[in-house]
Amino acid sequence: MTQDFKPIKNICAHLNAFHAYANDPSRCVETNHYCAHINDEVRQCLLYDSDEPTARLIGIEYMVTARLYETLPPEERKLWHSHVYEVKSGMLVMPNRTIPSAAAWELAENREMEQVVHLYGKVFHLWQTDRGDELPMGEPQLMTSYTADGQLDFERHVGPRDARFGTDYVKKREARKGIEMPNIHPDADQAWKTGR
Repeated sequence: MTQDFKPIKNICAHLNAFHAYANDPSRCVETNHYCAHINDEVRQCLLYDSDEPTARLIGIEYMVTARLYETLPPEERKLWHSHVYEVKSGMLVMPNRTIPSAAAWELAENREMEQVVHLYGKVFHLWQTDRGDELPMGEPQLMTSYTADGQLDFERHVGPRDARFGTDYVKKREARKGIEMPNIHPDADQAWKTGR
């Protein structure tokens, strides 16, 4: 007899991006998101430190539509971040190690980005792998996304990621110029607005 891993089987996308600590945006963590759609307005992602079989589960992210985000209380909205810069900068990618047609994959990835650019995310990391912790230590850490050029050293962080996955953030940035740039709610992305 075997078990049926129904929630895990609902995962339909692997995304890779970088998160910053909300209380210290100078610290960043490369994060592999394995995401499932709960419904048309809510996604949930398991976050890992790599895409290898031995990857450590380091956190969780929830993503919601702008419509749902706007229904949240103001204090709650401050815990959420936008995905506009992640998408438009080329930082957020859907790694592809199996589909041979790069053109077909880019089309599929851009369709995913056209959706994600409108979503708000709430992320907690449970394992501070960037400081070398061998186990999850301390309280969960609220994380955020990057929102502007200059906040993350792309050559130092995104460049090596691109080399591993065979992606290119510069080409993706160019390919995504036509993706609509939604207005970002003023309550989002508070880590960059509070001067931390």
